[in-house]
Amino acid sequence: MARAFLFVLDSFGIGHAGDAARFGDAGADTYGHILAACAEGRGDRAGLRQGPLRLPALRALGLDHAAAIAAGSRLPEGGDAAPRGFFGAAEERSSGKDTPSGHWEIAGVPVPFDWGYFPETVPAFPQDLTAAIVAEADLPGILGNRHASGTEIIAALGEEHIASGKPICYTSADSVFQIAAHETHFGLERLYRLCETVRRLVDPLMIGRVIARPFVGDSAATFERTANRRDYAVPPPEPTLLDRVEAAGGRVFGIGKIGDIFAHEGVTTVRKAAGNMALFDAALAAMAEARPGDLVFANFVDFDTLYGHRRDVAGYAAALEAFDRRLPEALAALVPGDLLVLTADHGCDPTWRGTDHTRERVPVLGTGPGLASGPVGLRASFADIGETVAAHLGLAPGPHGTGFHAVIAADA
Repeated sequence: MARAFLFVLDSFGIGHAGDAARFGDAGADTYGHILAACAEGRGDRAGLRQGPLRLPALRALGLDHAAAIAAGSRLPEGGDAAPRGFFGAAEERSSGKDTPSGHWEIAGVPVPFDWGYFPETVPAFPQDLTAAIVAEADLPGILGNRHASGTEIIAALGEEHIASGKPICYTSADSVFQIAAHETHFGLERLYRLCETVRRLVDPLMIGRVIARPFVGDSAATFERTANRRDYAVPPPEPTLLDRVEAAGGRVFGIGKIGDIFAHEGVTTVRKAAGNMALFDAALAAMAEARPGDLVFANFVDFDTLYGHRRDVAGYAAALEAFDRRLPEALAALVPGDLLVLTADHGCDPTWRGTDHTRERVPVLGTGPGLASGPVGLRASFADIGETVAAHLGLAPGPHGTGFHAVIAADA
């Protein structure tokens, strides 16, 4: 019986989607623009990294070939000529470019509805919603109430938050209501209770996530967000790959924010960690524990949160290189019957305007002992990934997506 490992490099898009213009993202290309910036010296930073982008492990699996498939173009110069894995790209069928939509679709369930969003006005939240939050949570008021970058708004309003007791509330182009509060001055458990209240109040507005953003520090110069983030997401509209694995007797290890994204439905074991390298350690530990029939589903969030949203090209490039250096450890842990798939949930091009996600195609890379190498093409839905994993684990087909397991299993 097989095992499966699904790694999501959060926001690592490889070129704008076919409908990107509808989102204002025609031309966005997270990987391509980072690659070009590093080649031109714009990805250099003293003490961090310099020179061309070095991703030998990802390229050996066919990353450049996947990017060429996504763009409908020829292999870029310097791309690995003979990948040792299967490679392709996938287009999102869901109508958003947010984290839940991307992950749910990867897990075989495209989002069949439109999320609610808050307008780019000040204030951003409806007055009756704000009044209900203040009344039900017994707050002196709220700060922010606008579209903002999380780190910037904490720096701008954190000291006032500590002095006033008012939480910092903000949103973005995603379907999200975010609440930042100091872990000690406001209280971490109090922040979580506040998010539970807001989750209930925004349900009629079809808001995808309420996110607790705790931070520590004494001043704008020292404020720092902690790893105690918690997402309160709407549950998926139907059973996902995770539920199907559990129903068949397997276990699902949710690494990072996977449990939160799926509202803890279908997640047997939650493993949290701070930072991509700690998350990689947690993923490797879960791989070692996994039994036949199990799924390890990991999200590597730093690419998005620390670098994509902050439009930090050098930081994003360095994070990719650090991940690439660890990837051989995961490859070495594979045994006959294993499948490893690497993909993303959307883009977040650090060279693009604004600070929001970008509507992009995502890479589909993978390997496993005895599995075939070669192209799997441009997939019409992220759900094809979930259906491939399902077939590998011996599960019955789901209602969405078309898996490519028959192609990659050709050598088995």
